[in-house]
Amino acid sequence: MLYYLFKFLHELDFPGAGMFDYISFRAALSIITSLLIATVFGKRIIYYLQKQQIGEVVRDLGLAGQIEKKGTPTMGGIIILISILVPVLLFAKLDNIYIILMIITTVWLGLIGFIDDYIKVFKKDKEGLKGRFKIAGQVGLGLIVGLTLYLNDDVVIRERANIYDIGTKTEIVDEGFVADRADATAMTKDIKSTKTTIPFFKNNEFDYESLVRFGGEYSSILAWILFIIVTIFIVTAVSNGANMTDGLDGLATGTSAIIGATLGILAYLSGHLVYASYLNIMYIPHSGELVVYIAAFIGSTIGFLWYNSYPAQVFMGDTGSLSLGGIIAVLAIIIHKELLIPVLCGIFLVENISVMMQVSWFKYTRKRYGEGRRIFRMAPLHHHYQLKGYPEAKIVTRFWIIGILLAVITIVTLKIR
Repeated sequence: MLYYLFKFLHELDFPGAGMFDYISFRAALSIITSLLIATVFGKRIIYYLQKQQIGEVVRDLGLAGQIEKKGTPTMGGIIILISILVPVLLFAKLDNIYIILMIITTVWLGLIGFIDDYIKVFKKDKEGLKGRFKIAGQVGLGLIVGLTLYLNDDVVIRERANIYDIGTKTEIVDEGFVADRADATAMTKDIKSTKTTIPFFKNNEFDYESLVRFGGEYSSILAWILFIIVTIFIVTAVSNGANMTDGLDGLATGTSAIIGATLGILAYLSGHLVYASYLNIMYIPHSGELVVYIAAFIGSTIGFLWYNSYPAQVFMGDTGSLSLGGIIAVLAIIIHKELLIPVLCGIFLVENISVMMQVSWFKYTRKRYGEGRRIFRMAPLHHHYQLKGYPEAKIVTRFWIIGILLAVITIVTLKIR
């Protein structure tokens, strides 16, 4: 909202109003605002949750420090959602299709998570929202995102934008940044495409259409159908992965902040004509605006970590964890980096797989031997290390370190082909 106000003031030659044209300036305001909201107003929300006796229901699983967490305020994901939405509404271009999608994602999954937490806390139902309804909500969001990216005319890419033809003005100014070579331009065409980034391959690109060549003249449509199916799968898998990871104080929050910062770098590079050309990656017009959103995302997670770090004063609940995972998934899909998710979101992936392996092996051995056996002492994986005697804070810190390593590898893949 403030963007449009200062744009109007800039037209009236109001001093300093032109700063709002720059993505970097608005991103800085966004992260500062989200941090302040999460830390200052977050404390008041925690007090309110305590007053309403909205506390965590803990099942005794024999884990160290588990009983002490009983009664800790939950549904703290509300802090994260508010800390994201307020700065975005204030500083982002609200007519940008990517920003609109991210706002829808935040609210949509926030509501699903809130309903789940509400049932657990107020209805005293430990199972929360039925799994089929939760999956239906995730699938619905994936369908909205996939169809929007297919049908909206503003969603295009510019493949390997090359800078040449000195003397013609560039479009970089439209992205809120004026490069040193502001007199250069790219003479390439914006197209609708199902191409995405794939790590370690020579051209660093993969086209979903290559999997449906058998469709002949309908290959393009089939490619988009495949893309929508992949979008639904990724949104569901990553949001559930974040939900699985939210089992120790600060684990999901810190991991999400690391992933968000990495996606912010990738979004900035993909939405910047000069850097996209230099790195020989696809340029995605108007995606640079996502940096403002990601800045709010990073600020909200770090601000929430102020209260969620060990020993936690508040838990995010499904209100936060489902939203964080879904936001990460949709961000990656929008900037055509969804195939990097197994690397970047390796923590979420391993946590998810550990549960699948544990359940599958237990059922198999019970059927075969009459007695269920386990691969891990407990799943998700972080509980396995708890039962091995590792302190909670040490497990979380080491998972963060691994998350940082995976983030660095993800960025490095842009040049390793």
